[in-house]
Amino acid sequence: REVRGIGTGMIIDGEGHILTNNHVVTGATKITVKLASGEELEAKMVGADPKTDLAIIKIKPPKGIPILKFGDSDRLRVGEWVVAIGNPRGLEQTVTAGIISAKHRTGISDPSSYQDFIQTDAAINPGNSGGPLLNLSGEVVGVNAAIVSESGGFEGIGFAIPSNMAAGVGDALIKTGKVTRGWLGVSLQEVTPALAKSLNLRAPKGALVADVVKGGPAEKAGIRRGDVIVGLDGATIENANELRNRIAGTRVGKKVEIVLLRKGERV
Repeated sequence: REVRGIGTGMIIDGEGHILTNNHVVTGATKITVKLASGEELEAKMVGADPKTDLAIIKIKPPKGIPILKFGDSDRLRVGEWVVAIGNPRGLEQTVTAGIISAKHRTGISDPSSYQDFIQTDAAINPGNSGGPLLNLSGEVVGVNAAIVSESGGFEGIGFAIPSNMAAGVGDALIKTGKVTRGWLGVSLQEVTPALAKSLNLRAPKGALVADVVKGGPAEKAGIRRGDVIVGLDGATIENANELRNRIAGTRVGKKVEIVLLRKGERV
């Protein structure tokens, strides 16, 4: 029996590479891309990353095809206006508007390894997956990926993968067909208010090192069990999930500076 699915994608370069969600194209025996002009083109799979739910497919692009540019999702502010473009319920080229409702949402989908969702109230429905969330300058700040809904339709809670994460994953998939992630060699734990109190921390922030892998980069650098990592290359680390995402997005072999708290002292 033939089963058809529908989703959205965005053309990100002149070579015809299209960024979309992994769940839109995974397992497909045939992928057809319909452009805004109505032209239909066959696409082939370039690579996918289930851990971030992103994938790259490729078409043979018509001459002068327009492409989308990525914006800086780290600079997004809650309350900022955004628009989503997609094919909800098969309604082509649908544009919806809303604001950034929240940032750094986790635990939304499974697997939950590398999540850092942008929450928005721009209407997102089935068929919007893989489409762009744009700022008012027309830059991609997110890839629409999920909704939280009791009814199965939009209820004001939509989620997009940040553009900074999507751009890095997309670039790796285009170059090698897979994603290679940085590794620190630690097991992490969230700093709860109770843990913060027992560790004499001012606030429950940072990532607690629960264990250190023997022979790993962290052990060689002198990181110990019980340390609380609060900074990475000049950026403040709010929680374990943020550190996990930042390390995963760091180039293998790159030296990074880590700031941690050890027995109340900054190291």
